[in-house]
Amino acid sequence: MLDIKFLRENPEAVKENIKKKFQDRKLKLVDEVIELDVQMRKAKQEADSLRANRNKLSKQIGALMAQGKKDEAEQTKQLVKEQGDRLSELEEQEKQLGEEVRSRMLVIPNIIDDSVPIGKDDSENVELTRYGEPVVPDFEIPYHTEIMERLNGIDLDSARKVAGNGFYYLMGDVARLHSAVLSYARDFMINKGFTYCVPPFMIRSNVVTGVMSFDEMDAMMYKIEGEDLYLIGTSEHSMIGKFIDTINKEEELPYTLTSYSPCFRKEKGAHGIEERGVYRIHQFEKQEMIVVCKPEESMDWFNKLWSYTVELFRSLDVPVRTLECCSGDLADLKVKSIDVEAWSPRQKKYFEVGSCSNLGDAQARRLKIRVSGEKGKYFAHTLNNTVVAPPRMLIAFLENNLNEDGSVRIPEPLRPYMGGAELISPKKTG
Repeated sequence: MLDIKFLRENPEAVKENIKKKFQDRKLKLVDEVIELDVQMRKAKQEADSLRANRNKLSKQIGALMAQGKKDEAEQTKQLVKEQGDRLSELEEQEKQLGEEVRSRMLVIPNIIDDSVPIGKDDSENVELTRYGEPVVPDFEIPYHTEIMERLNGIDLDSARKVAGNGFYYLMGDVARLHSAVLSYARDFMINKGFTYCVPPFMIRSNVVTGVMSFDEMDAMMYKIEGEDLYLIGTSEHSMIGKFIDTINKEEELPYTLTSYSPCFRKEKGAHGIEERGVYRIHQFEKQEMIVVCKPEESMDWFNKLWSYTVELFRSLDVPVRTLECCSGDLADLKVKSIDVEAWSPRQKKYFEVGSCSNLGDAQARRLKIRVSGEKGKYFAHTLNNTVVAPPRMLIAFLENNLNEDGSVRIPEPLRPYMGGAELISPKKTG
């Protein structure tokens, strides 16, 4: 959410930013906010004047009574009552106008960084750098669920009976590999100096609206019926929420946390052949990283965060590339975002396995995450990034480490988490 003062003083800059995000339908909101803000400040000014005058009159009543001027005192009491009634009207008006302003401010997009490329959607994202040589072996790479099935590692049919489409049972070596990747990612981030955390897996609505836009919320979140609770779509939501309504000492920043959680998503609009298997699912697990820092440090942290994901994937022999998200692909709270995509030898193309985002002070402003420093109080900056998100990460891992005989090589960093195994092999049937 933008600073109302910034919008008030820079309406054309806010409108230009809306145009860059190809959300022209929101242009009218800027003028509406300005008009409502004028009305709200006018109501507040009159209310403040009435409060001061009412206090003054209240003091006069006692003096008049002491002087025996009962009639004048009663007249003054009546005036105080009338002003009190008017004050109640103004306070209600101010409250309603404030809610009207906030409801509009919540859907006006954050100001994107000047470096963000302008484009309508993800088809116009810009490739930055490739890491590792993308290889297509001289043998056929099966679909990822076929690889898992040959390892007796997945059961989709039973999952459909139990929970429906978009769920799975991971079994045996594949299930162990899934846990091994998460454990390795956890320790990888701890070694980077991050504090490990297991957060709540449900959050209240005020946290949901504090960390994401309404469009994201509708497309992603599952609500618990009859309660003010939502299942998290990523632990970032719960982790940023940890700092709600806090004043943090400047010298204690940055806070760097890495978290494990299951994630639950509606995945509205999922379609196409690559939506089969475990590519887009309603439940998965993830290792995440978040940073709460001073504004001047957020871009440095942004570049560190996505580089950690690249480093981790390369340590597991998975080629990746980074993409700069264009303006139209940025969620409304984001200032800048880079996606990390892994190479798929089967598809002969890259696919998304993580996303790093700098949200500026948008989440902090909504959640009242403040910093106290030498120059007073100000809003922190927040960032988040995916470390790994199996089972999607498993797709990239299995395809890039698959041998012609159907076995899967285990890279050295992962072997301690797999009981020292260097290979997992297909299970013989019959």
